[in-house]
Amino acid sequence: MADPGRSSGSGAWDPGRYLRFAGERARPFAELTARIGAVDPRTVVDLGCGEGSLTAALADRWPGARVLGIDSSASMLASAAARARPGLGFALGDVRDWAPEEPVDVLVSNAVLHWVPGHDRLLARWAGHLSPGGWLAVQVPGNFRAPTHTLLARLCRSPRWASLVADVAPPEDAVPEPAGYLGVLTEAGLTADVWETTYLHVLPGPDPVLEWVRSTVLRPVLARLDDADAATFTGEYAAALRAAYPPRADGRTVLPFRRVFAVGSRPGC
Repeated sequence: MADPGRSSGSGAWDPGRYLRFAGERARPFAELTARIGAVDPRTVVDLGCGEGSLTAALADRWPGARVLGIDSSASMLASAAARARPGLGFALGDVRDWAPEEPVDVLVSNAVLHWVPGHDRLLARWAGHLSPGGWLAVQVPGNFRAPTHTLLARLCRSPRWASLVADVAPPEDAVPEPAGYLGVLTEAGLTADVWETTYLHVLPGPDPVLEWVRSTVLRPVLARLDDADAATFTGEYAAALRAAYPPRADGRTVLPFRRVFAVGSRPGC
């Protein structure tokens, strides 16, 4: 899913690269939306819809609803446009500024809020956009203290790279603990269901962890570097990832990936 930041340069969103691990990325969305109890919603919004395949799944689940996907990446929306149909549309927008014209019955945001500092306030605002009986469901990566992120942050802040990319190093506190999301939703007047899951993704091929992060946390870093520096930086990071995530005897690599889920519903009239 697209972040509300850059959408050009060497760090641009690449739908094809993002979808290389489509199955692994879709599973949390399915498990998140399975906890939504809406039966016949009229309006459904997917904030940070990316290339639209998961938004289309919402339209399939609720064929009578008006489903809208919002994203800040023109390249992702160009891919999503092929999925548009009556009742399902997509629009360019920044999730930080988004506000509906009328209350929303189901609001979903999958793997987006970790790009937004202080997003607890944004989440509380979204809760205020729900109709009576409405549902809010979000999922965020909870792996900012995993080697994928700590190694990247250390490299960004190293003497060689600090002047170029230190300010885009992934912060350890980008995502609150599950209890934080529980507090935000309940304080906003919602009945909350919050949990976490650590997936063990078994990835094939050479440097699969690097390929995974190329389409996510590495993007803002590469967007700051020219081609030569990007190649050097990526080589250093790849070597560190190989040491942290060595391949198994069968040649595949296990990537543990923690995710945090929060679903809230507003009492009906």
